[in-house]
Order: sequence, then C-alpha cells, then structure tokens
Amino acid sequence: MNPKSLITTDPEILGGTPVFAGTRVPVESLFKYLEGNYTLDEFLECFPTVTRDMAMEAVASIQPSEYRELCIPGKTKSPLNNEKS
Repeated sequence: MNPKSLITTDPEILGGTPVFAGTRVPVESLFKYLEGNYTLDEFLECFPTVTRDMAMEAVASIQPSEYRELCIPGKTKSPLNNEKS
C-alpha cells in the first residue's frame, strides 16, 4: 500500500477528520484502541472496513506525535495525510 494513499481528509466525511482511505474510520480510533490496551485484532473486528495491512502501515508509519496532529481537521503535517481535492 502506498503510504500517501493510506489517509484521506474530506470536509464531507466526518467534517474533515483524517480517516483511513475508502472508509469513515478515523485514524485516531486505531491509536486510541491501542493506547487503551486493545489488540489490533479487536480493533479490526470493530472496524471491518479497515484492513490489517492498512492498520499495520499506519502503526509503522505514523509516530504518536504525528497522529495527534492528524486528529485536528485541516492539519496536513503528516506526509501520509492526503488532502482530497
């Protein structure tokens, strides 16, 4: 998966909150689950539109400080955040 296509923002989807591309699942949700001591499998069970590859790429590519920036709609600091035109 191309890391730049992993995350998208669109004002029409959750008010511009960064989501996994092709879904309505905020990237923030993955990190909150993991911080809450849930397993990746538990996250994937709750959000079946996110693939294991997508989640693994996000964990491998996004630093905790970057994901907090992703939580703010309109922020594009992460190289993974692909603003929809």
